[in-house]
Amino acid sequence: MSAKILVVEDEEKLARFVELELLHEGYEVRTAGNGRAALKEATETQYDLILLDIMLPELNGLEVLRRVMKERPTPVILLTARDAVMDKVSGLDAGAVDYITKPFAIEELLARIRVALKLHPAAAAADTPFSSKPASEEGILTWGPLTLDDPKHRVLYSGHEITLTNREFLMLKTLLENMDIVLSRDTLLERVCGYEYVGETNVIDVYIRYLRSKIDDVFSVKMIHTVRGVGYVIKSWEENETK
Repeated sequence: MSAKILVVEDEEKLARFVELELLHEGYEVRTAGNGRAALKEATETQYDLILLDIMLPELNGLEVLRRVMKERPTPVILLTARDAVMDKVSGLDAGAVDYITKPFAIEELLARIRVALKLHPAAAAADTPFSSKPASEEGILTWGPLTLDDPKHRVLYSGHEITLTNREFLMLKTLLENMDIVLSRDTLLERVCGYEYVGETNVIDVYIRYLRSKIDDVFSVKMIHTVRGVGYVIKSWEENETK
């Protein structure tokens, strides 16, 4: 069965061009030209993937994204003319799996779609809603008084719950799973944002800064260390305490 894709774009010529290219590739395609129409379509029909422009009339793309993630979570690639890191981070934090900046080469868009469909398969075979969180490997990771409960998607520090976005949670989990191993920005980008993800590695620096503001700064600890020119590492609690 071919993947079903919703193209949300208010520029009619661009929307038609993308639609025809996707149809040529064998995908099933529908389009929406404004935010409200997109939200209705995305929540009433299960799609394998949504291509979502950020700048939309009636309801902006980020708001559409947030509402879709609550109602019927679906892999989303953002289409945006903006090149600001914070716009991209806001979209990724809201649940998007990737972004591409306009103007773009259709070959690049098609490649990103293939990667997204492979890494984030939606349960669209049965046209019904599905769980908002993918099944995760069971396990609890600890670092001194900090506990990361993967099955419950919770992080506690001395009993105090730390609220993290999905990307922040995955970043912390990746670093804890590789304790005492320095991970490069490219490696973290691949682990957190997906294999063959194309984007600036400074997005990783932004997430690290967010984690530090929620853990290091709040609890007066130095959990996440920067290894200049290499990447980031969480040292074991015992080693960290001796420093």
